[in-house]
Amino acid sequence: MSSDTCRALVSDDETDLAATGDAFDLLNYTASIRLKRRLMTVIDATSVKREDRAKLVQLARKYHALPVALVLDIDPRICHERNQARPNRDFGEHVPRNHSKALRRGLRGLQKEGFRQVQIMKSPQEVDALEVSREPLWTDNRTDHGPFDIIGDIHGCFDELAELLGKLGYKIDPFEIGSEELIRARHPEGRTAFFVGDITDRGPRNLDALRLVMGMYDEGSGRCVIGNHDFKLNKWLKGRTVTQTHGLDLTVAELDKA
Repeated sequence: MSSDTCRALVSDDETDLAATGDAFDLLNYTASIRLKRRLMTVIDATSVKREDRAKLVQLARKYHALPVALVLDIDPRICHERNQARPNRDFGEHVPRNHSKALRRGLRGLQKEGFRQVQIMKSPQEVDALEVSREPLWTDNRTDHGPFDIIGDIHGCFDELAELLGKLGYKIDPFEIGSEELIRARHPEGRTAFFVGDITDRGPRNLDALRLVMGMYDEGSGRCVIGNHDFKLNKWLKGRTVTQTHGLDLTVAELDKA
């Protein structure tokens, strides 16, 4: 999606700077529709100013897409030569030079601005060699078609969880109690267990419950959604001050002994 093309659509002249506001309204609206439909969306715009890039990052986040910056850090003399060969592009040499200076001032901070990946190309040859490939987000599980087993609120009750998985047909590998190694399990028919939160707290074997869920996730035989207890434990592990109530104190005590 080109800002110049949008400018031409709203004014019949892609060089009409007076139409820039309407052009970007059209570009953002069209990009929103594409992102809502989960389509790859590439926006071709100068975007040398941080505030302009911030709008693009905000748009990507609104639709849970990961923004990627494809940066054309090309010698401004090459840009000027190409502008001279384009109709209605009689810009002075200072225009691409100023754009280049503004761009380079912000290069180091692109990831801090929210761009997940930054690809910088410094020559036309590098631009021509660029290949764009799509990778699914880690939350995109559309290829998983089940059957699924939904399991919630384990709360550190490892023995009961192991018994339940056994009744469902899952085979748990031998493991050592007290070890830090993950506990793995799988179903011979390829079923997937979905753990829907609250893995720890209140029960007697919180760490083993974590080892099993994490092992099944690593194995590909399990998926996990974080619950409020798991979220609070994660905050504690990161050194945040949290109130150790509702069973968190039991999990912390286990961790202290490990």
